[in-house]
Amino acid sequence: MDVTPPAPAVDLPDILGRLCQHFPTPLVDAITGLDPGRRLTAVKNVSASEDYFSGHFPGVPVMPGVLLMEALTHAAGILLLHDGEGVRNARVRLRTVRQAKFRRQVGPGDRLVLDVEMRKRRGPIVRVQGTASVDGQVAAEAELRLAVAASAASVHPTAVVHPGAVIGEGTVVGPYASIGAHVRIGRNCRIGASCVVDGWTDIGDDNTLYPMGSFGLNPQDLKFRGEATRLVIGRGNTFREFVTIHRGTKGGGGVTRIGDRNYLMAYSHVAHDCVIGNEVLFAQAGTLGGHVLVDDFATVGAFSGVHQFCRVGRHAFIGGYSVCTKDVPPFSKTVGNRAANFGPNTIGLIRRGLSAETTRKIRQAYRYLLVSKLNTTRALERIEGDAAIGCPEVRELVEFIRTSKRGVILKRGTRRGAESSVDE
Repeated sequence: MDVTPPAPAVDLPDILGRLCQHFPTPLVDAITGLDPGRRLTAVKNVSASEDYFSGHFPGVPVMPGVLLMEALTHAAGILLLHDGEGVRNARVRLRTVRQAKFRRQVGPGDRLVLDVEMRKRRGPIVRVQGTASVDGQVAAEAELRLAVAASAASVHPTAVVHPGAVIGEGTVVGPYASIGAHVRIGRNCRIGASCVVDGWTDIGDDNTLYPMGSFGLNPQDLKFRGEATRLVIGRGNTFREFVTIHRGTKGGGGVTRIGDRNYLMAYSHVAHDCVIGNEVLFAQAGTLGGHVLVDDFATVGAFSGVHQFCRVGRHAFIGGYSVCTKDVPPFSKTVGNRAANFGPNTIGLIRRGLSAETTRKIRQAYRYLLVSKLNTTRALERIEGDAAIGCPEVRELVEFIRTSKRGVILKRGTRRGAESSVDE
């Protein structure tokens, strides 16, 4: 039984348009199998109306061998330009065709199956083995050598980009976007329509800024006097519509910093001097005050706010419509206005791959903190003295609480309290 997974959606016109040499009409009709970065199978339905049949061997139309090579090049270009997560803004050029062999003729009515496999890559040069077949019989085969090169940045004519700005290869700047003089944008980014990127802002590779976002503008701090502070954004982040992120202040260290692979939904706000780790999720309109530290894998719920100078620990979950005025401990689930602690974020920990044993130890540590009726100092002593729950995650929780300057949210939450706080 065939258990081959369905091929992912591929924007064929976009990819084929970025082949440096290509036949005027596409020679690939559909993708039937794709293992990104390794192998691709495509089909071309050869019809009698193809323009290359006109005058070519009258009475016995045959698809020219050079077009068989062209069809394999189209398929190889799709394999190289689709990385499994989306199409990159790069271009492919055919360098050489080696060891080409033609086994049978291809004519009208044939269904040409194109199978290409990546063999070796050295820098921008890629070696691909291609086979074209009809009804299981090999029609042609060859080794193709292709060069992959990132294209120059694409800037919409209506965008306003200062001559001093630096924009990396493959980055696309949408209509009516505004890019300031001190902005540096990496490769393969997407700057959406009407985005404003200004100030001393560094944006890494592979970031997507959806329309109407604002990045690197002056902080909303009455002490700010126009200093040359910065916003630094890592790579692979997604910022949805109307996200606002301000750069730092002199008194707060001068830098607002965003890590890698974070996802900020629409209307989220990151104030000056905040530091966000990696793979953090902000739901709709999640808001940080100034100087907030959010550690890796945390989640800030919809319409929730975190008070300035607070910390949000690793794997912490802040429920929707919550207000956090103290530090949110790692691995916890906090909800409410003011937020209360509902113990470990069990579902999130399982999704992130923590073992059942580690999750059990974290749960027991929170029992000492929330259920045992011990004060925080005594509870921490009991946790440290319990060898059965010793693990790096529990030690991280203890260290987080001991080093807190604003206090930690350890008020035990109840379901009724969470519901009433949201209703208010």
